[in-house]
Amino acid sequence: MQHSPVSDLETPSLLIDRDILQRNLSGMQTALAGKGITLRPHAKTHKIPEIARLQVALGAVGITVATLGEAEVFAAAGIDDVFIAYPLWMTPRSADRVRAVLASTRLSLGVDSAESAENTAALLGPDAARVAVRIEVDSGHHRSGVRPEDAATVALAARRAGLIVDGVFTFPGHSYAPGAAATVALDERDALTAAAAALEPAGIPVAVRSGGSTPTALLTAAGTVTEARPGVYAFGDAQQWELGRCAPEDIAVSVLSTVVSAHERDGETFLVADAGSKILGSDRPAWTTGYGRVLGAPDARIVALSEHHATIRWAERDRPPALGSRLRIVPNHVCLAMNLVDDAVVTAGDQVVDVWHVAARGRNG
Repeated sequence: MQHSPVSDLETPSLLIDRDILQRNLSGMQTALAGKGITLRPHAKTHKIPEIARLQVALGAVGITVATLGEAEVFAAAGIDDVFIAYPLWMTPRSADRVRAVLASTRLSLGVDSAESAENTAALLGPDAARVAVRIEVDSGHHRSGVRPEDAATVALAARRAGLIVDGVFTFPGHSYAPGAAATVALDERDALTAAAAALEPAGIPVAVRSGGSTPTALLTAAGTVTEARPGVYAFGDAQQWELGRCAPEDIAVSVLSTVVSAHERDGETFLVADAGSKILGSDRPAWTTGYGRVLGAPDARIVALSEHHATIRWAERDRPPALGSRLRIVPNHVCLAMNLVDDAVVTAGDQVVDVWHVAARGRNG
């Protein structure tokens, strides 16, 4: 496409900085390869085939997704190794969709119960042997997943039903809290080690021990986890900024927005920008200091969100920007922001260099 200035864009627009994205992708790939850990990035963050292709070209073994719909999008885009890291409950219709994906793509599925494994095998019938399954274990996040010591029960049920069990996986989601990452990386290690130890006496070799959230990926010890599945690392976001897992200069996604209103209240300046919850998302964990951050203004905080309003407390020493000024707002949780836009504007410096369609947007099932 013909290049044009970023300043010509209407707001709000979601921007991806191409050079920062490339640096983030290369950095994680190199760091994990140095530990002998395979990278299988979670594509639910970006939902964009062009980025998945970049990740695979850099050395990723394949990608991770959360839904069958996402798997369909990336398989159609030519990604030939996909892991659905979710305990799907199969239906006759979804079994047909799995068969269609298998026509072009190696597919792995997550399971965390004997009932799910048996249901999956029954509905896939002869095609069950074409699907690898991984047993999900709970490493402390307490969402889905069995206790590590119970992994063998699920694995044996899956094997009896005709499925191929190739490993275990976990999501150390409790790493998304201040100061938690190092301890949670140990939780992940211990859970995967215990699960593998439970499977091996049952005669089920464990080829894959898969973990690795963005906060823990670089803390993962070599020799315990064979595969990591970070997603947010590609972009960074305000949560990772606050957790200290990335710096502002590592953040590849921001929302270009315009200051549309300004007011003084109780001696403080408040701005309103035209980027609300319908483009930033409204996720705000209790430990965060706002609904997002502003690039170039580290002390500013988004203190309230409406659908089309971001209220910013301007705590900077510098004079606040005038009405009509442009700001780049970093969403708290970039995965939500990506699921709210049809297209992402790709930039290099102050130029628009491409537009990528968010192809897996809304593919929630």
